[in-house]
Amino acid sequence: MNKDQIISSGLLELYVLGIASSEEKLQVEDCLLKYPELKTELEQIESSLINYAKTTAPAPNPELKNKILQRIQIQQPYKPHNRQVGIVRRMKPIPFIYKLIAAAVVILLIESIFLNYSFYNKYKKTSSELATVKDQLAKEHSDNTAMSSQMNVMTNKHAIPVVLNGTPKAPDAVAKIYWMKNTGEVYVDPSNLPEVPTGKQYQLWAIVDGAPIDAGMIKTETGVYHIQKMKSFGQAQAFAITLEKEGGSPKPTMDEMIVMAKM
Repeated sequence: MNKDQIISSGLLELYVLGIASSEEKLQVEDCLLKYPELKTELEQIESSLINYAKTTAPAPNPELKNKILQRIQIQQPYKPHNRQVGIVRRMKPIPFIYKLIAAAVVILLIESIFLNYSFYNKYKKTSSELATVKDQLAKEHSDNTAMSSQMNVMTNKHAIPVVLNGTPKAPDAVAKIYWMKNTGEVYVDPSNLPEVPTGKQYQLWAIVDGAPIDAGMIKTETGVYHIQKMKSFGQAQAFAITLEKEGGSPKPTMDEMIVMAKM
């Protein structure tokens, strides 16, 4: 290795800091014997590091110093080969502050990784909480929209409310129909109907000219017991709701009639 190569390799800096391996130290000292002008380069590196340490390194408190000494093993100054004693003796001893700086950098790096990991976990938690808040706001917006729609139906000047009372099959059941006399639209409020058994579904019927006409299936899943728009038709003489198999039936099951009312 020639003079330029050893300067660019970074071995001189490791040598000054006292963290070069035994093999690297021998290599540097061989080059010092071969190229005496490297001693000037070594002294410049040492001077630069001292100036940097004085301007940037804060004085460690006793706790930090103990913490550093516990994490690293301070090596004894390197004892060179006998043939190199003359050169090495003329070199200044490696200041302890360099070792302190190197150890502090390692500790700061470890703490930086820990802090980054901690901040990342907090970011994930905050993102999850934000997503939950957004879902809640979306649900509240949906509920408000549904409530506004229901109020529009109930307060519509063309709406004719019809209360469907329970049959002997379900005497306590109640439902309400809102029939729009200007458009023939039909809305149903099933909120007071009994809970639907598994595999069953409520179906609305309109009695038109004495015949039952399918007015649509009623949704009774949790959260959708609000007023629902059904199929539209002309003037009806009566309305009824039956409990049918899920998906509906082409004809009403009379034994499963839950509520009914005449217009």
